[in-house]
Amino acid sequence: MSKLSEQIISESQINELMEVKPTESKINEILNNALNSKGLTLEEAACLLNIEDDEILNKLFKTANTVKEQIYGKRIVLFAPLYAANYCTNNCVYCAFRIDNKHIERTVLTPEEVVEEAKAIMRMGHKRIILLTGENYKLTGLDYLQEIMERIYKEKELNGEIRRINVNIAPLSVEDFKRLNTFGIGTYQVFQETYHRETYKQMHPSGMKSNYDWRIEAMDRALEAGLHDLGIGSLFGLADYRFETLATLMHAQHLDKKFGVGPHTISVPRIEHAEGVAFSDNPPEKISDKNFKKIVAIIRLAVPYTGMVLSTRETPQMRRELLELGISQISAASKTNPGGYSKDKATEQFSMNDNRSLDEIIKELAATGYLPSFCTSCYRLGRVGKDFMALAKPGLIQKFCQPNAMITFREYLEDYATPETKQAGINAINQHLAEIKDEKVKERTKSQLTRIEQGERDLYN
Repeated sequence: MSKLSEQIISESQINELMEVKPTESKINEILNNALNSKGLTLEEAACLLNIEDDEILNKLFKTANTVKEQIYGKRIVLFAPLYAANYCTNNCVYCAFRIDNKHIERTVLTPEEVVEEAKAIMRMGHKRIILLTGENYKLTGLDYLQEIMERIYKEKELNGEIRRINVNIAPLSVEDFKRLNTFGIGTYQVFQETYHRETYKQMHPSGMKSNYDWRIEAMDRALEAGLHDLGIGSLFGLADYRFETLATLMHAQHLDKKFGVGPHTISVPRIEHAEGVAFSDNPPEKISDKNFKKIVAIIRLAVPYTGMVLSTRETPQMRRELLELGISQISAASKTNPGGYSKDKATEQFSMNDNRSLDEIIKELAATGYLPSFCTSCYRLGRVGKDFMALAKPGLIQKFCQPNAMITFREYLEDYATPETKQAGINAINQHLAEIKDEKVKERTKSQLTRIEQGERDLYN
């Protein structure tokens, strides 16, 4: 165990916090204070994790909804994953891509095939992707990643292009992170999966990923190398959800304290069925829907500035409910197999429970008061790292995000939407436009929306 990993996660402190039995009055005090959107201490988060009473739980949910709207409003950022390969040198017991799984078809997409995948995603209307390559340095190293990213950024399809590529790849050395930072990446994402050291050892018996310390120290190395925006997360179902939630928050606090930059995103995946992996159908700490909603609400209160990401692992109904509790980014029309968008090639990493099209999801979001967003302006204007945090923590980021969401949403409506979705979307934009209090911002946004209707593209503030 390295000294740095001990600084990041203290299991003894987490175990002590999990034993806290708060009174109802203490919980009410925490929830009332949380409304200031300044976050929670670990002790406060531990108290909320022990809520069992449905009435108090509902108060937690309402508080989380209030805080989310204070910081993010009704914006929902949309993206798609692009899997370039499913070869992996690791042996994670829960994953279809594990090296010992002989039941799946493997492939590494050629750069040309990756471009075809990206173009298929563009044709839906997506503007941002998360690029995943599996963890196999020989087949999908930095040379491969650089080539496919350069090719994707150069492509245009209809009126669209991919404007931001976030990356989920294996942890790197500081020197390799410095090189990665020259590729034009958005957020660098890597999940610890489980922060519980003994569980981690059992879940990752071999491969580079079996090194707990190397993985948990990845974000420190990334920030030391000059990366700005990072995404962390746990795979819920491997260890006690209370431990994982507190450890995730502890990791976030460590980064914020040491570097002045907390996680740009926190993802909350639950284990789902993976082909050829019996473990995935019976995880040791299966998370109930009730506790899952509790997790999302508490993370939102504890780290109000962070984007919370939810995948298509969850059902449409669960995704609807979690949007109310803190989720601000969702994948849509996802494929988790290499070639899935253009050729339906190879085996997927996990089963999905929301198979709706992007248009269907957008129509529902717009009809229920949300504002779908394809915005990538912060990355492109340098509002990243500490600069982003300075705006996000006090909730000032809405000054930019709300207009940019409307502008990019209007692009989608003009270029890709079905007539019914377009009408629902225009109604939603008009509703949110009317809510802008700053008249100068409102007038500028109206002007930019008109320019989009007239054929201009890629406008942002």
